[in-house]
Amino acid sequence: MWVATVNPVGPFPAIINARRNPKLLLSLSAPISCRFDDRFRVGKLKVPAAKKQLRDLETREPDIPESEKLSASEKNGEGSDFGWLPAFPHVLIASMSNFLFGYHIGVMNGPIVSIARELGFEGNSILEGLVVSIFIAGAFVGSISSGSLVDKLGCRRTFQIDTIPLILGAILSAQAHSVDEILWGRFLVGLGIGVNTVLVPIYISEVAPTKYRGSLGTLCQIGTCLGIISSLFLAIPSDNDPHWWRMMLYIASVPGFILTLGMQFAVDSPRWLCKAGKLDDAKSVVCDLWGASEVEKAVKEFQSVSKNDGCDLNSRWFELLEEPHSRVAFIGGALFVLQQFAGINGVLYFSSLTFQDVGVTNGALASLVVGLTNLAGALTALYLIDKQGRRKLLIGSYLGMAVSMFLVVYAISFPLDESLSHNLSILGTVLYIFTFAIGAGPVTGLIIPELSSTRMRGKIMGFSFTSHWVCNFLVGLFFLDLVEKFGVAPVYASFGGFSLLAAIFAKYFIVETRGRSLEEIEMSLNPNFQARDK
Repeated sequence: MWVATVNPVGPFPAIINARRNPKLLLSLSAPISCRFDDRFRVGKLKVPAAKKQLRDLETREPDIPESEKLSASEKNGEGSDFGWLPAFPHVLIASMSNFLFGYHIGVMNGPIVSIARELGFEGNSILEGLVVSIFIAGAFVGSISSGSLVDKLGCRRTFQIDTIPLILGAILSAQAHSVDEILWGRFLVGLGIGVNTVLVPIYISEVAPTKYRGSLGTLCQIGTCLGIISSLFLAIPSDNDPHWWRMMLYIASVPGFILTLGMQFAVDSPRWLCKAGKLDDAKSVVCDLWGASEVEKAVKEFQSVSKNDGCDLNSRWFELLEEPHSRVAFIGGALFVLQQFAGINGVLYFSSLTFQDVGVTNGALASLVVGLTNLAGALTALYLIDKQGRRKLLIGSYLGMAVSMFLVVYAISFPLDESLSHNLSILGTVLYIFTFAIGAGPVTGLIIPELSSTRMRGKIMGFSFTSHWVCNFLVGLFFLDLVEKFGVAPVYASFGGFSLLAAIFAKYFIVETRGRSLEEIEMSLNPNFQARDK
């Protein structure tokens, strides 16, 4: 019986540690799942008041300000466009949270055996699984609480407060001498990660200039990939030093201190500042990051969707049931449900076995190949997302994932030469991870805050990521049972089917947001603004 310990990933893939154990226990780090019912079928989702504006939003050329358009010399490669540079340091500091996320995903990949031996629960598959998956419980709580925190305090202060459980959890885990201590440490880390996975996309979407919002947004996934790869490299000495895991967990506290210090010098979101009534501060941030020529236009847009008197800081969860927030919350939750049911964690789990079939018996090497493939996809998304657009990238990504899954199913199900079958399986697995990292990974986390209103952005993101954590957990929980009952091919075929369904969903429910300010998108989706304009 295979027992899998799966470390969670939001819009980002997980690194999974598979090993033999006679006792059946599957432990995962995974997120949430939303059920579809008749009320939310594609055909019954009514948006009558916004249909015309949605079509206009999709078909019009992006209204890019003159100051952001490429000059003739830049188009010919004679000049360089550095409009992203003022915002880059602030986005980079925020992305340290994703580096920390990736590091904690990979840090338990190998050392769990040494931890179990030293703390006295070796062979107890339930406790081993709990040590890994308690991370998810913390992330679930963190995601739910994040919306209220960011509304009240703003992104910058929330980042700094959120480093407290991240630092304490890492240190407590590193000093643990009992199962209870390691469990509390992992829970605290998960709590901090749950807040940060919601916080980073919001911060980047609100701070980045419109033209570069997509490219800067992909730094989330790049940071996660680098964190995973770093933890794999740092785990190398653990083969010779059974106590090395403590040093790895101590090291995990360092990015938290860097984040706390860095956020002291970072700006707060100009949109939150305007929402909180700090108009002069908002103008100063816009001038520094977007340029003096953008201040008047930006502030006018902020004020068109925000009351600027602080009342928007007191949004309520029940408002998610009202239009247009309910529609965006549905889209956000559904995107994460489809992303997880498309099988990213299951494929990553089985990838180690697939690599073993072709002679790659070194688990660390196989994980490194997966991590580098994911990084290559994220870098490709960095280049494409503001050129091709979110919707096209998302559809293409899921179609690529579906083709990859069906390729693996073909290699497993049909009588082929053994070497050819293994090579096709490897090709399908690598292609799946690469195409996931191009669109389904980065775009999902980015487009939800873009579609959300200024008033409800934090709570919509919190709800969407909560759905993600639950689904991640459910997929991991039942994956091995389904493989044992039906075999790998039918399960992978279902992943391919969900990928196709996700591509269809993206085609009919996602509007293109490239080149649009967040306020322009919000007014196009909100019937109240449309009625006001008539």
